[in-house]
Amino acid sequence: MDNSLPFFIVAGFIAQLIDGTLGMAYGVSCSTLLLSIGIAPVVASASVHTAELFTTAVSAFCHIKAGNVDKEFLTRLLIPGVIGGIVGAYLLCNLNGEVIKPFISLYLLGMGILILVKAARKKQPEPKRTHIGRLGFIGGLVDAIGGGGWGPIVTSTLVAKGNSPRFVIGSVNVAEFFVAAATSAVFFVTLGSIYLTAVIGLVIGGMLAAPIAAKACKSVQPKPMMVAVGLLIVCLSVRTIYQTAGNTLVAGKNAAIAGLNRLPH
Repeated sequence: MDNSLPFFIVAGFIAQLIDGTLGMAYGVSCSTLLLSIGIAPVVASASVHTAELFTTAVSAFCHIKAGNVDKEFLTRLLIPGVIGGIVGAYLLCNLNGEVIKPFISLYLLGMGILILVKAARKKQPEPKRTHIGRLGFIGGLVDAIGGGGWGPIVTSTLVAKGNSPRFVIGSVNVAEFFVAAATSAVFFVTLGSIYLTAVIGLVIGGMLAAPIAAKACKSVQPKPMMVAVGLLIVCLSVRTIYQTAGNTLVAGKNAAIAGLNRLPH
């Protein structure tokens, strides 16, 4: 165990506080953190999902106790989400998850803007509960491949359709436990490698924050919560798009320099 444990505890606490209150960003935040310190994408995703196995269990219990769960949302999300997570975990062991991130970020950016527009309306739209199973599958798939994305994709889409943020967030958090469990099992079988210090720190911090976040979710009013969710999605999406564009430019510049160096002098 190294001296970075307190850092990961704080990071896990903040990430779970955001996730439990707004229904997203734990996986995205933690995966971004691990990738930024040089951890390979597949190990980062495996480590985050292992930590989520514990934090989502506590979060699910707290949301159920707080009465934040809609049984219809939960049952329609659960099985497709688990299947998507299993497929995504297998794909990540053979594909580069970075390739699809820009496309997912563009989708999320659109969802974030849509949520902000709907939050600004005086008359809120009628709730829609269509294509929930398909949404769960896509959310689980992207979550496993990208190390995060279940909450941003599922929560943002359901809230954008006019559903109550409180019950969407609670239901999505409970379903996330089962998605994380399935994804972690696949990673353990196929990979067998995690960043143990990060996992322990993220678990401790996340479990401390889960009860606080569940209570906050219950007490926050729908419109301010929609604004907060929309802003969070937009900021995360713009950041990912900006980073991807920067990496592409650097890669193109390096390729051009390498090509020039191969020219005869």
